[in-house]
Amino acid sequence: MSIAALSPSLVWNHFATLCAIPRPSRHEAALREHLVAWAQGRGLQTEVDAAGNLLIRKAASPGLEHVAPLALQGHLDMVCQANSGTVHDFHTMPITAEVVDGWLVAKNTTLGADNGLGVALALAALEDDTLQHGPLEVLLTVDEEAGMGGAHGLQGGWLRATRMLNIDTEEWGEFYLGCAGGADVEVQAQWPTEPVAAGHALWTLSISGLRGGHSGVDIHLPRGNANRLLAQALQALQFALGDAVQLVSLRGGTARNALPREARAVLAVPAASVETAQRLVDVLAQQWRRTLLVAGGESQVQVQWSPAAGEPAQAVTSAAQRSLVQALCMAPYGVRAMSPHFAGVVETSNNLGVVDLQDGQFSANLMVRSLRDDQTAALAETIAVVFRSAGASVTVDGHYPGWTPNPNSALLAQCQAVYAQTFGEASRLQVIHAGLECGIINAKYPGMDAVSFGPTIRGAHAPGERVEIASVERCWTLLRTIITALAQPA
Repeated sequence: MSIAALSPSLVWNHFATLCAIPRPSRHEAALREHLVAWAQGRGLQTEVDAAGNLLIRKAASPGLEHVAPLALQGHLDMVCQANSGTVHDFHTMPITAEVVDGWLVAKNTTLGADNGLGVALALAALEDDTLQHGPLEVLLTVDEEAGMGGAHGLQGGWLRATRMLNIDTEEWGEFYLGCAGGADVEVQAQWPTEPVAAGHALWTLSISGLRGGHSGVDIHLPRGNANRLLAQALQALQFALGDAVQLVSLRGGTARNALPREARAVLAVPAASVETAQRLVDVLAQQWRRTLLVAGGESQVQVQWSPAAGEPAQAVTSAAQRSLVQALCMAPYGVRAMSPHFAGVVETSNNLGVVDLQDGQFSANLMVRSLRDDQTAALAETIAVVFRSAGASVTVDGHYPGWTPNPNSALLAQCQAVYAQTFGEASRLQVIHAGLECGIINAKYPGMDAVSFGPTIRGAHAPGERVEIASVERCWTLLRTIITALAQPA
């Protein structure tokens, strides 16, 4: 079954377009141009600001011109992740998906349901000429996944609406009224190198098969972090072999906001120590398989120790290696604190997202999130101290504010009432440990009353991402009903 054959067709047709047009972060121009042409072909007003965000306006239904404008908001870009061995160029190739047991799934790549379905729902609202509505403004931002660049650069005074529905959350039946803020910790170092010792051969230690996931939504789950596991293995090899093992290179993770699924290091090891290293790696692999399987169902983790191609060249010095490995093992990662105000919600966390070492040049990208901006800054500084103590330079940037919950929101009350009347049950309230653009937009538009909701998505930011098809139809029903209700007299 094709995507376009799913119901409601208005929504799925737009999502099929988003799957067909590549849209990595900071490469949304082709999709934006397509949407501008589509909107103008329907007689809708379009504007693009200096940051590349797209605003589409639709005039009110006849007789509803007096209604206050309503903004619908989502982001155009997607996280691009593929399984090892899967050849997929996200800049040129479309996303392939299939229907499996009531879910639309991209088996070997990310699907882009985050936030493609939010965009598709907003576009469907613009296209639905049977919908009774006041003035609509659809704001589609860019670069959300790589640093919130579109929201940070959003043009002031652009939106006329003072009410906004953000369609970028991933659990049907929940209204979100707050989210974490965050910051990026960027680490750089040039470690001294030395020739690989005579009699050493190159070996590769690789970790793969982890489930990965969203570095905010999934950070509390007991899943393996490939970068941290690799650091632990390097530390164990150092303890066992001392300076006999030399670190040539390492690489792990591909995105700061995705839990790293794979990591690998190239090591130079003397022939007499290869069996010892192999036994140690085997022991670690067995330990990880047991603990990760019991704790979080990580049944596919693979640890390989194999000869590396190429001739021995340069490795970082022993002192530099010890400093680097120690910093990678000591730097905080995962959940730092749970919220004392929202049961089961993470307050502060960090993801050791991307690490790279080549020819002595080291870089790392760690993403800090917190519901409290002061704790974002505090944890970022703690991480910075660890790496600075190891001799690296550290910058903290990309800060974006959290979205402070407003349980007295008039828009929230209206959304809850519509949900209860439409589906015969109460909705749930939630605060999410992930970055939504609402906080940044609210800072630029003080007084904006915002609520977020969306269909059920699993595995966002990881290959195998999927969306529950039935929840998309329910989301469409809810969106239409809310828009209609907001156009009626109070």
